[in-house]
Amino acid sequence: MANTETSLKEAAQIEGALGAALVDYTSGMALGTIGGGKDLDLNMAAAGNTDVVRAKLRTMEMLGLKEDIEDILITLGSQYHLIRLLRGRGTDGLFLYLALDKDRANLAMARHKLKKIEAELDV
Repeated sequence: MANTETSLKEAAQIEGALGAALVDYTSGMALGTIGGGKDLDLNMAAAGNTDVVRAKLRTMEMLGLKEDIEDILITLGSQYHLIRLLRGRGTDGLFLYLALDKDRANLAMARHKLKKIEAELDV
C-alpha cells in the first residue's frame, strides 16, 4: 500500500507529466500535489476540476446512468488533463489529477499507470 506522497511521486514519473494532485472533490481541496509551477497552479486546477467532476456526476444522475466514472480526459492544444476518480479503501470522494505534455505523453500508458497507482493508494 502506498501513501499520498509515494503515489504522487509515482504519478510524476509518468512520461510527460507536468504535475499531479490528489483532490477531495467534496471540498475542492488538494490533499497533496507534485510538480506544476507558475504555468500550472495545481491548487487552482484541483478546485476547477472539482467543478468538472461534480457536473459530470450530476449529469449522470439526471440521465439515470448507474455506472462509475473511471476517468475524464480534457484535451488541450499542448496538454492532456486526466482526472481519475478513486474507488475503494476510503478513497470515495477523491480523484487523481494528472497534467501531461501532449508531445511527450503516451495517453494509454498514463491511464494504465494511474489505474495501478489507484490500486496501491491507501489514504
